[in-house]
Amino acid sequence: MSAASFSHHTAGVNGIHVHYVRQQPDGADIRMPLVLLHGWPEFWYVWHRNIPALSRHFDVIVPDLRGFGDTATPPGIPALGDYVADLAGLLDHLGVERAGIVSHDVGAHVAQAFALAHPHRVKGLFFGNCPYPGIGRRWVENRHANQIWYQSFQLLPLALELVGASRDSCRAYFRHFLDHWAAQPGRFDDDLEAWVDNFMKPGNLEGGFNWYKAGNEARLRQISDGPQPRPVIDLPARFLWGREDPVLSSQWVNGLEDYFSNAVIEICEDAGHFVFYEQPDRANEAITSFFLQLAEVDGRI
Repeated sequence: MSAASFSHHTAGVNGIHVHYVRQQPDGADIRMPLVLLHGWPEFWYVWHRNIPALSRHFDVIVPDLRGFGDTATPPGIPALGDYVADLAGLLDHLGVERAGIVSHDVGAHVAQAFALAHPHRVKGLFFGNCPYPGIGRRWVENRHANQIWYQSFQLLPLALELVGASRDSCRAYFRHFLDHWAAQPGRFDDDLEAWVDNFMKPGNLEGGFNWYKAGNEARLRQISDGPQPRPVIDLPARFLWGREDPVLSSQWVNGLEDYFSNAVIEICEDAGHFVFYEQPDRANEAITSFFLQLAEVDGRI
């Protein structure tokens, strides 16, 4: 489906404008709100293979994080709390008291922080490949430092100039990640130009790179000091982790139990970093099953 096939909205929250897509079930029976949070190098459209199936059962809300897609890129380097406040403000704007959250990568950082700050507003958490404080020194062990070079490169002022020099340079940069991080190169070929269009919009390269500037100190602490302390998240949490992810290794599920008290973990074969995009049918089935079970507990269906 093209981007124009979806229902687009903008909300003024937390001092910025936030773009989001919303799709609801047909008829008056509006089910549990379900928020989908993208990662990097992504924007809301990475979920276009999931939104139609999930909206048969849920009120699906898909924002662009600040600095991504058509959401504003305000001046300065944000803090993780800014992304959390954006999400809280969006839910307030929509009159949503409690929602399920589906996320991975950058979105998983935001989902975890939101769940710790506002546990009463979260029904459950569904993660794809999920960065968490327990990864620790594994970020650079066993030559894994070769996989995370971009996290340092994107801190440099010249990164914006080099990647954004032309559509060709932008395409080459993002094609690398979309090909290398997926289980098989070429899975994003049909959507590659949509990615180039997105990241060539003014502010979008900077907005994405700002995420890595915002999280640099926390990342360096993990690398130098090992797993970092954090309160345990007691909400129901499910993980569908792509087996072939070269940057967030599926072996790193070992340790999740120290940070989530109620975690169920499944490894998804023939998927890499972009598990929801690469295996949408499998992901949609798992997400739907998980949240319908939680909805039954609430008497919401």
